[in-house]
This record gives sequence, C-alpha cells and structure tokens, in this order.
Amino acid sequence: MTGEPPVTTPKAAYPPGDLAMWFFIFAELTAFFALFVTYAVSYRGHYELFATMQQTLDPEWGAVNTVLLLVGSWAVARGVVAAESLPQQKAARPVGAWLLVATLCGVGFLVSKGMEYAAKYRAGIDLDTNLFYTFYYSLTAFHAMHVLLGVVILTIVTAKAARGAYHMGATVGIETAASYWHMVDLVWLILFPLLYLIRLPA
Repeated sequence: MTGEPPVTTPKAAYPPGDLAMWFFIFAELTAFFALFVTYAVSYRGHYELFATMQQTLDPEWGAVNTVLLLVGSWAVARGVVAAESLPQQKAARPVGAWLLVATLCGVGFLVSKGMEYAAKYRAGIDLDTNLFYTFYYSLTAFHAMHVLLGVVILTIVTAKAARGAYHMGATVGIETAASYWHMVDLVWLILFPLLYLIRLPA
C-alpha cells in the first residue's frame, strides 16, 4: 500500500441540470397528460369519427418525425458524455458537433411537420374540419412549439460549446438542455402512436 487515498469520481447530480428546468418539465408533462386524457375521452365519445379520421393521417410523416427526434436525443446524450469527459483546456469541438446534429434534427422535425400541415391544408383540412382534426392540430402544434423552444435552447448551448463552456465539472447547462430535449422526445413517443396508430376501444 502506498498510503495514498483512492481516486474517486465525483457523483453525478440528480436530477441532472438545473432543478428549475425539472419543475418546468413536470408542469409541461402534466399539461400534455391532461390533453391526452381529454383526447381519449373525446375519442370514446365520437368513436366513428375519430377512428375514420385517423385513417386519413399518414404514419410515414410521423415515423420520419420520430426518427428525427430519436436521433436528436441520441446526439444530445453523446454531447453530454463528450462534455463530461472533456478536460477544461481541450478543444470543445466534439461537444459542439453533437449539439449541432441535435439542433439540425429539431429543425428537420419542424420542416417535416410544416410540410405535413401544408399537405393537409391543400386537401382542405384545417383546425375547424372536425373534432378529430381540432385535436390533431392542437396537440401537434403545442408539441411543435416545444420543439421550437428546444431548437432555440440547443442553438444557445451549441454556441456556448463552441466557446468551450462545457467540460468536465461544468456540464449543468448542457444537461439542462438535454433534459428538456428528452422531454420533448418522450411526449412525441406517446403522441405519435396515440394520433396515428392506436385505435382506442369504443
């Protein structure tokens, strides 16, 4: 034995990131849950309408959006890992590169969703077409607003990463952004099958 104390790794803080963001995430998840319950109740009350209108949605759009968000979440997670293992004086390029990929995925999601909306409008389908499409536009637009906010947050942390703001011992900012983005991803993983795929019981 050398008499030297063992080398220990600092324990990660839980929840990761800023605690205020977690209060915000909880509030937003509560709001989405209330909307999902309202949708389910309305579905049962207007079963024929909702079941028929679901068939007019194109699951391929939803699948593309799902892939974009999942890749974005993976890239954000890789960015966090890169920052956690980055000595302060080392170039921060890997962190910024992962965050840029996530940001572009968010932008791609918004473009894809805009194209889907445009196709519906060209077909004469809008918010007032029927109750199902009122829910469809309301739920997806509310989620898209969160994606847009996520893109803004990721853009900010990407710019900070390029200046070397995130490294070992200084990861709160990037963890906060990642926590929010994972929430956006989680909501879509519920919203996509709920609107496009699942036929609720009558």
